[in-house]
Amino acid sequence: MKQSQKILIGVGAGVVVLAVAAAIAGPVIYRDLIAGPAADAPSLASEPSSPGSPDQAAESDAGAAELDPRFLVGGWSVTDGSEAGYRVDEVLNGTDVTVTGRSDEVTGTFTIDDTGLTLTAAELTVDVASIETDSANRDAYFRDEALRTDEFPEAAFVLAEPVTLERAPASGDVVQTEATGELTIAGQTRTVTAEIEVRSDGTTAEIAGSIPITFSDFGVEAPDLGFVSVEDSGAVEFQLTAAKS
Repeated sequence: MKQSQKILIGVGAGVVVLAVAAAIAGPVIYRDLIAGPAADAPSLASEPSSPGSPDQAAESDAGAAELDPRFLVGGWSVTDGSEAGYRVDEVLNGTDVTVTGRSDEVTGTFTIDDTGLTLTAAELTVDVASIETDSANRDAYFRDEALRTDEFPEAAFVLAEPVTLERAPASGDVVQTEATGELTIAGQTRTVTAEIEVRSDGTTAEIAGSIPITFSDFGVEAPDLGFVSVEDSGAVEFQLTAAKS
């Protein structure tokens, strides 16, 4: 065999090996080096306490004063610095990629009754057309095809049942609880349960939470393009700040 033929065969074999390696490693490279990292799951910094448990005050940081419930009574409104969005897993050529989309276009109100211990009303609204991930193409699909934001520009959560704590937490303590409400996405409304963390000093409040959802329950079809598919289940997530109205 001539030397030139050996060289050509060697180069051809090298190209095949590189092509196979790219097909296998490409999704991993995309996940680890190209795609933006998934946002952290919403959480407050402190270790959560039990939901309104009698031992809550004893578990609070030493010296922390119990919050006077009267400071919590009345209306609260979502303020700047809040965000909401979604978390979903994609499978790209067999490689799992977690995607998070976020928007700071969030509004909402909360109402606490005269005891200062019961949330009686809550409503959150998100401008879903403004939710962004690391990919403009993905955003366009979710905006135009999946969520149909030209027809349904907003998603909303409305509290369906009061949420009551057994006693007031310490000022700045983190309380973990659940809230049942009506979630509306793409014009479809379903009853959901949100896992929530709350912290307040009586003047401002922080709320972090997530709602597990199945997209098809809301008429949202997860795309499957062969080389990339999106899981049908995911989560709606939110991290909010609020102040007395």
